[in-house]
Amino acid sequence: MWFRRKSSKQHRHSVSAPSALATHSDSPVSTLQRVRLPVDLLQPGMRVVSLDRPWTQVPVLFQGFTLTDDNQAQILRQYCEWVLVEDEESRLNPVLDQISLLKRRTSEPLPETCSLQQELPRAHATWSRTQAFVEEVTRQIEAGNDLNLQSARPIIRECVDSVKANASAMFWMSRIKSRDAYTAEHCLRVAIFCVAFARFLGMPDEDLETVGMCGLLHDLGKLRVPDEILNKPGPLTPEEHSIMRQHTTLGYELLCADVNLDPIISDVSRHHHERMDGRGYPEQLAEWQISRFARLVSIVDAFDAITSDRCYRDGLPASEAIRILFRNRGQQFDASMVEAFIRMIGVYPPGSLVELSTGEVAIVLATHPRRKLKPKVEVLLNGDKQPVTPRIIDLGGTGSEPDEGSPEIARPLSDGAFGVSLRDRIKQLMAVAGRNAS
Repeated sequence: MWFRRKSSKQHRHSVSAPSALATHSDSPVSTLQRVRLPVDLLQPGMRVVSLDRPWTQVPVLFQGFTLTDDNQAQILRQYCEWVLVEDEESRLNPVLDQISLLKRRTSEPLPETCSLQQELPRAHATWSRTQAFVEEVTRQIEAGNDLNLQSARPIIRECVDSVKANASAMFWMSRIKSRDAYTAEHCLRVAIFCVAFARFLGMPDEDLETVGMCGLLHDLGKLRVPDEILNKPGPLTPEEHSIMRQHTTLGYELLCADVNLDPIISDVSRHHHERMDGRGYPEQLAEWQISRFARLVSIVDAFDAITSDRCYRDGLPASEAIRILFRNRGQQFDASMVEAFIRMIGVYPPGSLVELSTGEVAIVLATHPRRKLKPKVEVLLNGDKQPVTPRIIDLGGTGSEPDEGSPEIARPLSDGAFGVSLRDRIKQLMAVAGRNAS
C-alpha cells in the first residue's frame, strides 16, 4: 500500500525543458519528473500518466490528463491505490516527503477531539437516526416504492463527525446487536467501521462520506432476497446459495437507478464479494479489477458478519475474526488493508469486556495500533468482582514503551459477565453527560 521515492528509470523520470520565459542560455529550466504516488496525495496541477489498473476500469473521460479539480482526484482515490504522475520537481518533492507521514498514520491511534463520555450522547442520537433511515429504506423496498438514497448523505455526515470526534463512541454503539435485526444493523455497523478505517488509512475528509455511503448501502440487494432464504435458521442448499449471491447484482441495479449517487457506491455493492485470487462473485474479477473502496468494504463486511449473531449461529469473538481475516489476506482480502484494519481494531476492540491479570473486570475504551494486546480500559469491578469507582488504565502506558507495571488482559469476557453490561454502561455515562450539560 505504501510507496517510497525511487530514482530508478522504471519509477522516476526527469525531463528538462526551457522555461517559456527563457531569453538566453543562462535562464532557469523547468524539470519534470514522473513518480508513482499514493492516490491520497494527489493534487491539482499534476498530470496523471498511468494508473495501477487499465484506464477502462476507472470512470474517467481521458487516458492521461491534468488534474484540474478534486472531483477527478476523488474518483482516482475510490478506484486506485497509486498512479504515475508527472509534475515539476519543485512541486513533487514536498508531496513525496508526505509519504512517510501517510504511512505513519496506521501506526498511531485514531485522533480524538473529545472524550468517549462526551461523545456518547451524540453517537447514540446519530446511531438511532441512521438506524431509522435503514428501517425506512427497508419498508420502501418492500412496498416497491422509489428510493431517495441521497437523503442518507446528511446522516452519514453526522456519523463522520462523530467518528472524527471519538471513534470509540460509535464503536461502542456498534456492539449493541440484535439477532433479529441483523441486515439493517449490519449495514449501519459496516458504514461506521468503513468511515473509521478510511480515516485510519489517511484518506482525505471528503472521501469519508462516500465510503460511509458505500458501507451503508453495500447490502441493499439482500432486501430483495426472499426472507425464507435470507433468514433461514440453517445451512443453505446450493440452489439457495445461488439465490443469495444474487444480492450483489440486485443491489447494483437498485443503486444504479438513482442517477445522483456516486458510481463507486453501486460498484461496491456489486463487487464487495470479489476476491484477490479471482474466485469471488459475481464476476470472478482479477485483483487489479477490484476497486479500492470495494476492497475496504469487503474486509469490514466480513469482520462484522463473523462477529455477529445470526439466525443460524452465534457470532465469533473478535480475536477469531481477526485470525480469519489474517489467514485469508492476499487470497480473499487485500493483504495490506487487512494488516492495517487489524492494527486499527486491535485484538480487543473498543466496547469489549475483559478480565485483567489482577482479576479486575474492565471495558476497552480505545486501542493502540502498535500495542494491540494492551488497550486503554476502564476498570469497573475489583479483583473480587465487586463494583468500584471507575478508573481508566492505559495498559500500554502513555510513552513510547509499555509500562511494565501495568496489568495485562487475562481473557476476554462475554457481555454481561459478572453483571457488567455495555448497554448499561452506555446509559450510565450518558446520564452523567446529561447532568453535566444541564
